[in-house]
Amino acid sequence: MAKSRKTGRKTPNPTKINPFTGKDYVVNAVVETPGGSRNKFKYDEKIGFFALSGVLPEGMVFPHAFGFIPGTKASDGDPEDVLILMDEPTFSGCVVPSRLVGVIEAKQTEDGETERNDRVLAVAAHSRDYSEVRSLDDLNQNVLKEIEQFFITYNKEKGKKFQVLQMRGPKRALKLIKKSLL
Repeated sequence: MAKSRKTGRKTPNPTKINPFTGKDYVVNAVVETPGGSRNKFKYDEKIGFFALSGVLPEGMVFPHAFGFIPGTKASDGDPEDVLILMDEPTFSGCVVPSRLVGVIEAKQTEDGETERNDRVLAVAAHSRDYSEVRSLDDLNQNVLKEIEQFFITYNKEKGKKFQVLQMRGPKRALKLIKKSLL
């Protein structure tokens, strides 16, 4: 935890939050980038704040809130990524209890190096618009294709290749999170 110079109090570190809420298939997700934003934010542990890490080109925005599952470490060294479908945009640093609905299993290639970089898909537990969604099968197939295309285009813009291997359901997403617990 970073200390505030003014108050001397420690600033909480959102990566240390318990990922589990106690409800089946509901995890705490920390929003880094709100849905509808061109700005990409990332939590910077060194400074203890969310920092701007990039800007998408004109006309391209994050389709939904994007962030991480705290208390996890993915194969790329960062916490597990999560895309949260929710009714309205929120803000960086917001903790959103989210129901797991699936995972996009993918590999990412940059400078000839390939690594797994899966994306967990969830819906805000308090959502009205997505209240009936329990798995990827409950989502419109166009929505899934558009999410897939977003990640492909987003990575291409950064000079990376993103290849979807397969999409799997909430059980696989939960297994992935449990496997990556710190």
